[in-house]
Amino acid sequence: MSRSDSPCLSLAIARLSTSEVNHFATWVVQSPYPSGYVHHDCLWPESLSQAWQAWLEMFSPQSLAQIKPLSSSQPIIPPASASESGRQLSYSSRLMQHLGIQLWQWLFQGAIQSSLHRSQGIAIGQDLPLRVRLDIREPDLIPLPWEIMQPQAGQPAISLSQQLLFSRTTSDVNPLPQFQSAQLLNILLVLGQPEADSKNNSSSQPQQKSAQIQQLQLEQEAQQLSKVFTSNSSTSEDQYPDTNVPCRVTTLIQPSVSQLIAQLETGEHNVLFYGGHCIPAPDGGLLFLQPDVTLNGTELAQVLVRCGVVMAVFNACWGAHPAINITPDPESSVFQAIPSSSLAKVLIHHGVPAVLGMRDSITDQEALSFIQAFASALVARKPIDHAVAIARQHLLTLYKFNQPAWTLPVLYMHPEFSGELIQPAEEIRTELPANSQTWLGYVSPRAWLRLPGNLENSSGSAPQLWAIEAGSVRVGRGEDNDIVISEQWVSSKHAEIFCRNGNDDNPQPTFFLRDFSRYGTLVSAESGWQRVHHQEVVLKSGTQLKFGSSQGQALEFVIDPASPSI
Repeated sequence: MSRSDSPCLSLAIARLSTSEVNHFATWVVQSPYPSGYVHHDCLWPESLSQAWQAWLEMFSPQSLAQIKPLSSSQPIIPPASASESGRQLSYSSRLMQHLGIQLWQWLFQGAIQSSLHRSQGIAIGQDLPLRVRLDIREPDLIPLPWEIMQPQAGQPAISLSQQLLFSRTTSDVNPLPQFQSAQLLNILLVLGQPEADSKNNSSSQPQQKSAQIQQLQLEQEAQQLSKVFTSNSSTSEDQYPDTNVPCRVTTLIQPSVSQLIAQLETGEHNVLFYGGHCIPAPDGGLLFLQPDVTLNGTELAQVLVRCGVVMAVFNACWGAHPAINITPDPESSVFQAIPSSSLAKVLIHHGVPAVLGMRDSITDQEALSFIQAFASALVARKPIDHAVAIARQHLLTLYKFNQPAWTLPVLYMHPEFSGELIQPAEEIRTELPANSQTWLGYVSPRAWLRLPGNLENSSGSAPQLWAIEAGSVRVGRGEDNDIVISEQWVSSKHAEIFCRNGNDDNPQPTFFLRDFSRYGTLVSAESGWQRVHHQEVVLKSGTQLKFGSSQGQALEFVIDPASPSI
């Protein structure tokens, strides 16, 4: 079973309209078992607001003017404690741990906690990780670092765990477009206006010289980032020669909007990587492609969905942060976050499967370290949420638990998306090339599926034939099959027909049907139709097949070393 099939527990948080100021509901919107859809009502505690206030003052003081806790009370400093090694934790480490534990205890209460534990048990029983997705429908709670939640001291934060693959999501989405897992990591690397330059356009330095220096710096940055992706692909080839994912990078430096759209419309890219200045704004933020050229998240989303981009990565500050209403609330004097306004949520809303942004400002070196580990995990065919967890662990190793670097990346995933960008290694099929010779002078026989009885179809044309190329074909309803049958009882990956070499007793090769489906495959025999379900059966020329139901269209299997009779 692939990790893309991992069980998923999806939670939602929303504010309730009651007499209590901070009264919230949490509930399960997706569960791996029927009785797991539970809910819990609770108040936002004063102690959690105080811990959030302390977090802001320690790790994000520049955000205090825009992000306000749900209370203005004075923060409580968590008491000193010792780590497992016996060394006393620093104040920043205690603060990180204190807020993480309080967030976990608030979210996973009562029936919600029971649903989590049982879902974990189901995942463990399947030897798979449990996906945990959080839909935060209260804008004021979005800036909190939910990624640092941990059940207790000594246990990993939820976003660091290999058994709990954490991401954020939103239920307010357009349907996910159909796409197939790729065999190539094809990245469009876009470097826009750097943040420092967007703030200092009135520099005293001559404009021409400044532009030349900036262009040189951006070209060097592009080369460095491109090398990070391609070198990871080469490293993966050395370590995993059979599962290596090739990586191709196309670079645009400070493009115009039309240049960016034209490159995306080639349809070649499955990943967009943007580095540059970004600010929160109501329509999904603003990306600064050039000093006076911007693109908002809503405009970008349309192009990404139309062009089949699966993942967008933003090495830019505030990409996962909502815009703030500039007019304070007259009663509370607290700036209000605008719902569904962050770049990440806007892209997910329009149907982009996965978006990775930053919750706060991140240094260039921190971002580069994260990207290097993230790219390495992707080319090793890890699902996106698993790759983010690996890269986050890398940041934690480099910058330690008492620094916020590992908490800054925020992953949003569409609720219908499995996280599979690259086809998993266990699903890679090795097929014989056409007309392969199993021994000198031997060519395997040809085979076909066709309408039985040599009949014409309703339009009067010759019956349709499906050649069994290279001695193997996949049959199912999904568009990635070799033979697509669009009947409702046919499974997406229903069956395969393949040729197996003979042995000394019977040197002739034999064709087999192997069923993977939910409802089985009907195979004609002398005694009538027989159902094959999750089994393998020999196919003889003239055998008729019905996939999924006796009401389905019968197809005839034909073996002919020369040509089919039509």
